[in-house]
Amino acid sequence: MKQCILIPDSFKGSLSAVEFCHLGEQVIKEHLPACRVLTIPVADGGEGTVDCFVHALQAQRVCVEVTGPWGERVTVDYAVHGDTAFVEMAQAAGLPMVGERKDPSRTTTYGVGEIIAHAVKSGCRHIVLGLGGSCTNDAGTGCAAALGVRFFNAAGETFVPTGDTMGEIVSYDTTAAERLLADCTLTAMCDIDNPMYGPQGAAAIFGPQKGADTAMVAQLDVNLQQLALVMERQTGRNIAAIPGAGAAGAFGAGVVAFLGGGLRSGIETVLDCVRFNELLADTDLVFTGEGQLDGQSLRGKVVIGVARRAKQQNVPVVAVVGAIDNGAEGAYAEGVTSVFSINRRAEDFSVSRHKTKANFTATMDSIVRLLVR
Repeated sequence: MKQCILIPDSFKGSLSAVEFCHLGEQVIKEHLPACRVLTIPVADGGEGTVDCFVHALQAQRVCVEVTGPWGERVTVDYAVHGDTAFVEMAQAAGLPMVGERKDPSRTTTYGVGEIIAHAVKSGCRHIVLGLGGSCTNDAGTGCAAALGVRFFNAAGETFVPTGDTMGEIVSYDTTAAERLLADCTLTAMCDIDNPMYGPQGAAAIFGPQKGADTAMVAQLDVNLQQLALVMERQTGRNIAAIPGAGAAGAFGAGVVAFLGGGLRSGIETVLDCVRFNELLADTDLVFTGEGQLDGQSLRGKVVIGVARRAKQQNVPVVAVVGAIDNGAEGAYAEGVTSVFSINRRAEDFSVSRHKTKANFTATMDSIVRLLVR
């Protein structure tokens, strides 16, 4: 084997994508020292997205101070490669940032807009925005306001909306934002297809984990419905129904309506950014993985996204995963050659998670030993 690629997602809570790559490369080099190993850790747009792009592209890390979810000042970073900036919304509006002070009706994405503005003013012309891990439900209005969008209430006053005041928006003006983002592209990495509101919408599905009780979920949903009507009136499009509009507290809808951006699969975005198709041309084998392979994975998560691309060039794919559940067999039709679970004993995750690195290394060792023969 002359060349292989390691391109995994993280095993949430037990093994980062970078650790997967580091440990996997060590095992491969131990048995196949002449093999060239390309490592491309992947994140789904949430926490760790910037780190993955820094590692995969040797991108430059840029630090900046912005507004946090509660208006506090926080230091964040984004990655720059050429004229492309990779921004992780979770760094300025992430759920871990609020601790026990969870309240998606009042937290803001304003700092995310400040990051984007800094990147654009620094010369970046392509913005890749990771949507994931948010503590907010403001439909990206805070971010948009930081980029120059003006929101008006019934009295004609301008204000920066949050989840509890979105319903007061009667119109908005994107002129300043359009001027700032002229000649720029904005692509949001989004791996869910939830609509903006309703039973499967942003508030109903993701609100509770952000601290919303039943009453708050209902009010946030009403506010999102009212904002959706304003969006449709100004854009002529039913943005609320776009798959992914409900991502990150309906930030997905805001990217399209306020910033003229687009929503795209996270893994497809990553694969294009690292020129995965070109790398496959000289590759003998691909290793990928994620915490659990199941029927949900078939909707376009990392393992399946990688396998589909590799299948087009007849490159075999080995998936090394934490657990295998119902529907995983569908991965074979998508291009996965073999699937291995790292769990060596029947143990609860609360126990096995502490053994993940050792179990992963042992599993990789077994697989590579077979390749040597």
